[in-house]
Amino acid sequence: MLPPFSAVIPCYNEASRLEHTLRATIDYLASNAPQSELIVVNDGSTDATSTIAREQLATASIQTRLLENFPNRGKGAAVRRGLLAAQQPIGLFFDADLSTPLEETPKLIEPIAKGDVDLAFGSRALDRSLIGIRQPWRREQAGRVFNLLVRIATGLPFWDTQCGFKAFRLDVCRPIFEAAQVPGFAFDVELLFRAHRAGLRLREIPVRWNHAEGSKVHVVHDSLRMLREVIALRARL
Repeated sequence: MLPPFSAVIPCYNEASRLEHTLRATIDYLASNAPQSELIVVNDGSTDATSTIAREQLATASIQTRLLENFPNRGKGAAVRRGLLAAQQPIGLFFDADLSTPLEETPKLIEPIAKGDVDLAFGSRALDRSLIGIRQPWRREQAGRVFNLLVRIATGLPFWDTQCGFKAFRLDVCRPIFEAAQVPGFAFDVELLFRAHRAGLRLREIPVRWNHAEGSKVHVVHDSLRMLREVIALRARL
C-alpha cells in the first residue's frame, strides 16, 4: 500500500477520454492508497469535461474534488491550483491521457515518503527502452532539442523536464507553487528551476510512457512559446 497523497489531474477539453481516466484513477487509488484524494482541475473547457468529471467523482469511494478555472488559464495555472489545494503531505500530478501508467506511481511517491527527496519526476530520456508507443519523429526531436536548450538556459542537470508526471513534498514545495508565474506548458521548467535554486532535493526517475493522440501541444508554435518563456524565466530569476 502507498501512503496517502493528493493526485491532481489538469483537464482542458478532455471529454473524449476523461471518463476512462477517472474510472482508472479512482480504482487505482481505492486499491493502493485509499486515504488519498483526487483533485480534478477543469481549465475552462468548452466541451463536456466538467459534466463528465462531476458524474465520475460523485460515485467515487475516495475523497474527490473538482476545481473550475474560467476562463482557460493554462496548464501551469491549473496544476498549481490543484497542488495548492491538496490536503495530503505529498502531491502528484499527471496528464489526463495517462501516458505514464498509474502503476508507475510508486516510483515517485515512495522516495518522497521515505524522506529521500523533495521532488521526484518521471523521465522518458533516462531509459528510452521504457517507451512503448513513441511520439511522431518530429515531435520527439522537438522535445529533445527543447530539453537541450533548457539545460543550456537554466543549468538544470536533467534530460526530461516535460514529462507530465511529477510528485512533490508539499510542505517544502508550497512556496515554489506560490511564487511560480508561468501559466503555460513551460511551467514544469519553472517549478524545477525554482526548486533547484532553493536547494531542494530533486530526482529524475525513468518511467514507462506511451504516446497518446490528442496532445494540446503544437510542435512548432508551442515549442517556440515555451522557449521564450524559459528565456524570460532565466532572465527574471
